[in-house]
Amino acid sequence: MIRLFIISLMLYASRMISAQELTDSTAFREQLLNEVPTSFVQTIDEQYTRWQSDQCRQLLFDTADQPITDSSFIPVFPDSVYLGRLDALQSAITLSYNEIVRNYIELYTIRRRTQLASMLGTSEYYFPLFEEELAAHDMPLELKYLPVIESALNPTARSRARAHGLWQFMYPTGRMYKLEINSFIDERFDPQKSTEAAVHYLNDLYAIYQDWILVIAAYNCGPGNVNKAIRRSGDKKNYWDIYYHLPSETRGYVPAFIAAMYAFNYYKEHNITPVESTLPHLCDTLWIDKALHFDQICKNMDVSVEELRDMNPQYVKDIVPGGFGKSYVLKMPYHHVTGFIDNQDTIFAYKRSEYFDDSDRTANPNERFKKNTYNSSVSGDKVRMVYTVKQGDVPGAIAGKFGVRLTDLKYWNNLNRNLTIRLGQKLVIYVSEKKAEQYKNRATYAGKVSNEAKAPQVETIDGEYTLYTVRKGENLWSIAKKYPGVSDKDLMRWNGISEHAVRDLKAGQKLKIKI
Repeated sequence: MIRLFIISLMLYASRMISAQELTDSTAFREQLLNEVPTSFVQTIDEQYTRWQSDQCRQLLFDTADQPITDSSFIPVFPDSVYLGRLDALQSAITLSYNEIVRNYIELYTIRRRTQLASMLGTSEYYFPLFEEELAAHDMPLELKYLPVIESALNPTARSRARAHGLWQFMYPTGRMYKLEINSFIDERFDPQKSTEAAVHYLNDLYAIYQDWILVIAAYNCGPGNVNKAIRRSGDKKNYWDIYYHLPSETRGYVPAFIAAMYAFNYYKEHNITPVESTLPHLCDTLWIDKALHFDQICKNMDVSVEELRDMNPQYVKDIVPGGFGKSYVLKMPYHHVTGFIDNQDTIFAYKRSEYFDDSDRTANPNERFKKNTYNSSVSGDKVRMVYTVKQGDVPGAIAGKFGVRLTDLKYWNNLNRNLTIRLGQKLVIYVSEKKAEQYKNRATYAGKVSNEAKAPQVETIDGEYTLYTVRKGENLWSIAKKYPGVSDKDLMRWNGISEHAVRDLKAGQKLKIKI
């Protein structure tokens, strides 16, 4: 009873100020923005702007300074009220309160009320997913607020540091936790898969620190930075003791987490009304075992590409890359699932040749390379030699050693226009059968040529690789599908193509394919 009476007095002590009065308060504005890093404010604003659909945006005011409230006044409370409310949450994670935390609370509840209202609506779609996964691992459900400060609940969020998704995974960490990332799918954007990965990562961090506040800090800046801060503070393991030893942006991360938790629990007291999300409350999943483009679905069903993207942000090219024994999940509004199942044959067949080149997946690439515009005649009296490139070799000198034209050497081995060769590379050379004996000390005899009129442009060297010339409109995924058991990742590894260079694939480029 005494506690309730004290809280009542504290609530009575709170005051109401108008939005205009607050906006005109230059001192307040400067103090708040000086205490909160600009990068954090930008994250809230940018992710909010990118994620909200046009329909939802129309429900909001044009500027973030205007409040979404039932009246024109914004409540402001004394410290005692904020402290009492945080205590009342009875969190498994210690919720400290100080001036820094207050600044973040007021950022959410005063300066960025519009964004908070939007995130409150979006949380109804994502929070059940977070809570289910956290509960399955006996972890504090309060960790569901991490994506609020990481991505503003935007599943397609991309940071300047190249972190992606709701949980803002960097590429190495995402791969470490088994998230699939390639030209067509990035599971860092997948709400389900990224949540599973984040929960495992948080669990691993807790095994190190045994303190959830330090875990939250380490999630933001990495365990290495937290460990450095602990050492520099004299091995202290309290967040506020190592606060000034942490990277500047991480210092506000834990206060922001506490503020987000406060704001999501006490938004009503701040006169904020959630904006309903356009995401469907009921949805179901389908397993897709054949490549499928979103347009094929939308042209045959009453569902938009935007809806499919919102529910399946992991498919970065609007393509579900199923096939060759691998299936992927497609999420759809519940009331559309039956329609998809009933019409799936029509959907998959719709303009398939325009979206996917299925016609020559089993074609013989050697046959295609015989159509090259340059022809090198190799009569039946020639033998095939294999030469191993040595230190200091250049294509012209090698051609001279065997008495062949440089253009022939280039044609037989698919050398690029720069005639680049590497130490240890195997080169095919066709020489006269009469001269084979004199070249046996320079190259390895590999057999007599048949009576074919021409030698194939593509040679399989030592039964290991064949070369493929990229055609216009092709990508690694479509090329890999032509070779059973080969994936786009294999092509990247065999040809030294990085994730960042995947999109730079050009027509005419030569790719090695292991057969």
